Amino acid sequence: MVQNRAALKGMRNQWAGGLLAMWIIAASSYAQTYAFRNVAGNATTNGGMDGTNGNAQLYAPSGAAVDSQGNLYVADQFNCTIRKITPVGTNWVVTTIAGSVQISGPLRDGTNSSALFNFPTGIAVDPSSNLFVADQYNYAIRKVTPLTGTTNWVVTTIAGQGPTKLPGFADGTNASAFFNQPSGLAVDGNSNVFVADQYNNAIRKISPVPGTTNWVVTTIAGQGPDTNGVANGTNTAAQFNAPSGIAMDSSGNLFVADQFNNEIRKMTPSGTNWIVTTIAGQGPGKTGFTDGTNTALFNHPTGLAVDTNGNVYVADEQNNTIRKLTPFGTNWLTTTIGGHALKSGTNNGSGTNDLFYSPFSLAVDGKGSVFVADMYNNTIRIGFPPPAILTAAPPFGLNQGQFEFNLAGPTAQLVVVEASSNLLAWLPIWTNTFGPGGLFFADPQPPPPPPRFYRARLP
Repeated sequence: MVQNRAALKGMRNQWAGGLLAMWIIAASSYAQTYAFRNVAGNATTNGGMDGTNGNAQLYAPSGAAVDSQGNLYVADQFNCTIRKITPVGTNWVVTTIAGSVQISGPLRDGTNSSALFNFPTGIAVDPSSNLFVADQYNYAIRKVTPLTGTTNWVVTTIAGQGPTKLPGFADGTNASAFFNQPSGLAVDGNSNVFVADQYNNAIRKISPVPGTTNWVVTTIAGQGPDTNGVANGTNTAAQFNAPSGIAMDSSGNLFVADQFNNEIRKMTPSGTNWIVTTIAGQGPGKTGFTDGTNTALFNHPTGLAVDTNGNVYVADEQNNTIRKLTPFGTNWLTTTIGGHALKSGTNNGSGTNDLFYSPFSLAVDGKGSVFVADMYNNTIRIGFPPPAILTAAPPFGLNQGQFEFNLAGPTAQLVVVEASSNLLAWLPIWTNTFGPGGLFFADPQPPPPPPRFYRARLP
């Protein structure tokens, strides 16, 4: 079988007594690898310079979020800055919107570079394009607000006390709350912010108080810094061990990368309660790299993202891989969509041909493209989903004896269409590159074509 294939649909047509019979066969058992390439940064050089694509510099980016317009926001950790990456055609333009390059400092609010961060790690964006940042060594959560009609961004602190206070664990309003190296963030449609409070082994919720500038911090799961574990349960009956990443789906469920437990946890809201369950991984001491259902193995998962179909994407940091969790009823199937568990590197490509070096955080846009903060490569990568054969839109099927269909896929991505008479032996029959409007395929075999199946894959 051909490696790195992304077969989504198979079709066969067969003449029998002058009548055409057609079957549509879903090939969901095929591994669906993604094609990854660089968006910004250069693995050979770290720094804080703005610019386009590989001319821009990053330094250990650890957080990524994407807004509804396709703009990407990055917590550029070692630069102590917040970067915006804007798509312009097929290019990506990097600008610094808050913080001062490689100047970490005490918690200081302000506009653009007058604000200071201390190793910002996680980032999330709400529907109004407000950003929320986990300012890890300031032990605080910051809000970065765009000023309408300008290119300015205003940074304010909504919770936590800054480095002049020791890290701690306390709920409360604004600066009366304490955190201990907060890492991942998620935000819902009401601007409630959810925090993976890493070394408090807890998940916190920060809620805005309507009509005020106040924010109230509560603990919704986990037991604090003195109690780490792997127990499922409701609210503070549940236990975590250094939760690092967090993401929310469209139904309000939270997913947590429970880093030192090597597990992915799900938090389901039930009234005002949160029920914590484990959906993948086998617990502390069971580190490894294995795909499968429910009991897959991970090695320090750190970042998460959820797409519109409820699939969960995992930055499996110490495996140097990107994993995908697909729900099947109450089960979750884990597959690897990029990277090589036994090798780190910077190579673009698909499947195990693509290499990462400590991927830390993820974001996914409305098209299903996956953005990766590839931390020790000092780059941001984008992974395009496998090509799709469109069966719902014409033309599809026989046209004057020739079989035709449309293909959807990312612009500039190479695609190969293969044919088979038995679903075992596959022959490449057509290669092309996606343009902005997709691709039209017509079987090059003179009509009538022989009975066969078709699939599209990444090269």
